[in-house]
Parts: sequence; structure tokens; C-alpha cells
Amino acid sequence: MIATWWAGLTVAMKILWGVTLAASLVFIIQTVLTFIGADVDAAGLDGADIDAPVGDVSDADLGGGGNLYTFRNLINFLLGFGWSVILLEDAIPALGLRLVVAVAVGVALVALVMWLFRLLGKMQQSGNIDVYKSAVGCEGTCYLTIPAGRSGEGKVQISIGGAVREYNAQTEDAEPIATGTPIKVVDVINGITLLVSKLENTII
Repeated sequence: MIATWWAGLTVAMKILWGVTLAASLVFIIQTVLTFIGADVDAAGLDGADIDAPVGDVSDADLGGGGNLYTFRNLINFLLGFGWSVILLEDAIPALGLRLVVAVAVGVALVALVMWLFRLLGKMQQSGNIDVYKSAVGCEGTCYLTIPAGRSGEGKVQISIGGAVREYNAQTEDAEPIATGTPIKVVDVINGITLLVSKLENTII
């Protein structure tokens, strides 16, 4: 029965069905992988070691949600366009009008997915900022040398809630903070970087 249905399609419809089904499969795979990755990153907030802050999320991590010209957005457009042409065949017999509607649906789907990923990124950053604010006042150790006078970034390891965490860091100190130097967190910079200062030894 399927073979008979397929044989009755025009070449153009066969190509459209092939592209649409392929786009649907890729979309499902991308969506599953994206949200599995998001879950792993989010879970990392409670782990013992973190190599990179969750709030430092790139467009690649979010499936290119902030960039219009990406493979993901091409798949989204083909998904909306292809299924619209197929499903609206009876409702809109005129091919020209159906193509116009299909293009509009494809563009709308791209815009919707981009908005959803931007929203996801903001939610991740918001949660990460709260974690960073809890780091203010904590003490730790410089992991990678931090240049003086906020001229660059290094890395520090601090303990929050009994878990050792690694963060990007800058300092306003006049001298660089070398690896292994005790530090204290002074403030949070732009939600993804800590401002630290060398911890001076106090002799009582």
C-alpha cells in the first residue's frame, strides 16, 4: 500500500517528502542531544568539580539559537516548510499560495526556536549568577595565573557548600596572582567571572 502511494507521487512530491522526513529525523536528534547536554551542564552546578561555568553558554551549546545562519535553523525551516506543503495540500489546492504559507510557517518556526533557546540561555545564566554571588567572601587558591589590574583572566578554585569549584577570575591587585596563591573572592563580574584579591596572611 505504501509502495502504491509512493509510486503515485510526482517527482517533486517525492523529493519534498524525502527532505521533510530527513529534516524531521535530524530535528529530533538535535533536540534530544541539546536537552541532554543542557541537563548535564545544569547538573554540574552541584558537582564536586566544574571545568567551566554553566552560565558561560555559547551559541554552539544552545544549538545556534542566537545566530540566524546555522544548520539548526536550516533544519527548522525545512521542517516547517515541508510539512506545511504536505499537510495543506487539500486545504490550499493552489500551489503558489501554499508555498507562500509554507515559507511563512518555516520562518515562524525558526523564530520560535531561536526565541526558546535564547530564553533557555537566560535561565541558565540567571541560575549561574546566583551560584556566583554565593562565592563572594569565599577563600580559595589561584589555579592559573591572574594578570594584574584586570588586564586578563586566570582561574581559581574555591570551596562552596563543601564542593570544590573552578571559575574564571580577574584581579584589581597591582601585581599578578601566581598559581598556588591563596585568594579571596571580592565580587562577581558579568555573571561568569569572579573578582578576587590575594589573601594576605594575618599574623596574630
